[in-house]
Amino acid sequence: MENDHHHHAAPDIPDEGETAKDPVCGMTVAVKPDGYQAVFRDETFHFCSTKCKIRFEADPWFYASGRAVGRKKPASANVQYTCPMHPEIVRDAPGSCPICGMALEPLLPSDEPSAELTDFTRRMWISAAAAVPLIVLTMGELVALPVRDWIGHQSASYLEFFLATPIILWAALPFFRRGWDSMVNRNPNMWTLISLGVAAAWLYSLVATFLPGIFPEQYRMDHGVGTYYEAAVVIVALVFVGQVLELRARERTGDAIRALLDLAPKTARRILPDGSEYDAPLENIMEGDRLRVRPGDAVPVDGTVIEGRSSLDESMLTGESMPVEKGPGDAVTGATINKNGSLVIEAGKVGADTVLAQIVAMVSNARRSRAPIQGLADRVSAVFVPTVVVIAIVAFFVWLAVGPNPALAIAIASAVSVLIIACPCALGLATPISITTAAGRGAQAGVLIKDAEALERMAAVDTLIVDKTGTLTMGKPKLTNTVALADITQADLLSLAAALERGSEHPLAEAIVEGAETKGANRQNAADFEAVTGKGVRGKVGGRSVALGNAAMMREMGLDTGAAEEKADTFRLEGKTAMFIAVDDVLAGMVAVADPIKDSTAQAIRELHAQGLRVIMATGDNERTAQAVAGKLGIDEVRAGVLPEAKKELIDQLRRDGHKIAMAGDGVNDAPALAAADVGIAMGTGADVAMESAGITLLGGDLMGIVRARKLARASLRNIKQNLFFAFAYNALGVPIAAGLLYPATGLLLSPMIAAAAMSLSSVSVIANALRLGRIDL
Repeated sequence: MENDHHHHAAPDIPDEGETAKDPVCGMTVAVKPDGYQAVFRDETFHFCSTKCKIRFEADPWFYASGRAVGRKKPASANVQYTCPMHPEIVRDAPGSCPICGMALEPLLPSDEPSAELTDFTRRMWISAAAAVPLIVLTMGELVALPVRDWIGHQSASYLEFFLATPIILWAALPFFRRGWDSMVNRNPNMWTLISLGVAAAWLYSLVATFLPGIFPEQYRMDHGVGTYYEAAVVIVALVFVGQVLELRARERTGDAIRALLDLAPKTARRILPDGSEYDAPLENIMEGDRLRVRPGDAVPVDGTVIEGRSSLDESMLTGESMPVEKGPGDAVTGATINKNGSLVIEAGKVGADTVLAQIVAMVSNARRSRAPIQGLADRVSAVFVPTVVVIAIVAFFVWLAVGPNPALAIAIASAVSVLIIACPCALGLATPISITTAAGRGAQAGVLIKDAEALERMAAVDTLIVDKTGTLTMGKPKLTNTVALADITQADLLSLAAALERGSEHPLAEAIVEGAETKGANRQNAADFEAVTGKGVRGKVGGRSVALGNAAMMREMGLDTGAAEEKADTFRLEGKTAMFIAVDDVLAGMVAVADPIKDSTAQAIRELHAQGLRVIMATGDNERTAQAVAGKLGIDEVRAGVLPEAKKELIDQLRRDGHKIAMAGDGVNDAPALAAADVGIAMGTGADVAMESAGITLLGGDLMGIVRARKLARASLRNIKQNLFFAFAYNALGVPIAAGLLYPATGLLLSPMIAAAAMSLSSVSVIANALRLGRIDL
């Protein structure tokens, strides 16, 4: 029986004691009969570990050919971790933030389960299991279960101690560790307050259990000195509930990025030089590789079609549902979907250079950026924790001095309640969690937000400056009219014009050739072709002398265009370009070409007006064509014949007049203007994704993207303000109630357990409110 090319019967095995190079990681390994090895095409390869062997077996040709050296890393390699509230903190390993104590999370969300979520969930359930018997022991008589009376007060206290102590010393350890770090780093935060509160309740109970005699008589109750074991444990359990809910919600804020990452296929079908094909892992694809994209497959990387024709669904890039035709020479973008035909592409950009990787990087950068409004929360947080500690101390001594019996117990309960309820976490999360969700939602709608500041500024914009070509219009001229003036049919006229224009590289020529093919005109070839700069083209078609160009060219040939000029002017007023055709020195007809306005433009301008924006068109086109387009669309103001540098001057002038400006351009010649505007918006289907000068990039090149960006910006700012109000109002109300301000009037004292529940709910409700942005209709 014959072996396949992967496994031959007698491969070359080096003698024991020799060394070999691991083809995957490049390490030198000792050759052993029982070592990690694999055979490919008569050659034995040796590996340092099972991991390298598995990677080799997934793509033996790639590693055996030595191509692994110098390849681009995939975008998801080198995981780094950051704090959701303090993006300036970036670490190579997971841990907690030195400023606020929150768990660091991956810069790029991954499908791996959060280690902290798993750990905290386990600690939460164990804390909850201890909290239930503790509550029964202390409050059982309220539900006709006087367990304390049955076993005796002292025995009950010992039992509480044994139930509570493992929770405080083991389950709550992450809280104490973070609280300690906050004091060492001189950055007091929520963990400072929680660890102080829990430690105070437990230490007081410890002394009350084992040294009750040191308390003065007036601080004792009927059964001796009261304890707070159940409060300490329930606080820990409730904080864990809040943390688990928060961690789950924070994981959801990365859903949009995960969805983007999932668009890229995990493998690509590589075509080898001998014509054979196989599925290779995506990270092993390199520039220049030939890949097959079958019907229904996602395009694996950015590249160029070299064989085949098909239509591609590019809605992930542009938001447009219409498929786009692709053939040899056309560029394709990774993660777009091949609909029907089979394509062979040559890989161009791979790894972190692909459009998809740049989109993901842009979204994750936006998540880490800080909005100016965040400064308010930061300033409050800086003085908040020390103020709360002072309030807790004041509440303790006031209750100790003037409170009813047992004054000490009430004083401790009030101080602990103040420490626990006043969690600044909701305040810190209010802005970043909204920005994160908004950036992800924007990416799904083809709106890439560079940073939080761009989002905040976009909400305040009152004037939008747009370019005409490619922004309002398709940027692809189309044949609109054919007029026969002599004894010739329109079909013949088009056939002659297209034959001439096939030799020209002008965009208008392409429009005439395409128009002739669409209308089914006979295909003819031109001889003696000549392009006359600034005037037109001429040549011989089927033995006839044909010229196509402007009025100047016709006059040069001695032809009178006077009668036709009126018709030509009508076309120009409609924003079209008119060209004359002469056949055998007779003016035979004319064609008109226009750059059609995008279908969505008129509706987008109506919606922008409804949002209170003034729209100015700044274009290099002539006044007549520009006014024609502006008139059709209801644009507020036209600046025609404007060069790119003049656009920047226009923006500077409008800003001096007190306007907030957004500038939309193609991101190349408009870079100075994009940088000068309050918000630069780069239009285009992925070519300028990494444009430094633009704060917002629209992957679909139409104005509806601006409508979506504006809607998202306003919703985000509204959401942030709601979150900040909620966090401020919650603390402004919660702290005085916890301190016992309502007691003289209502007899109401807040239990530390209720304070803990309220504190956890405040963070969760801020996150829940922010997550609403993920469902906003754009």
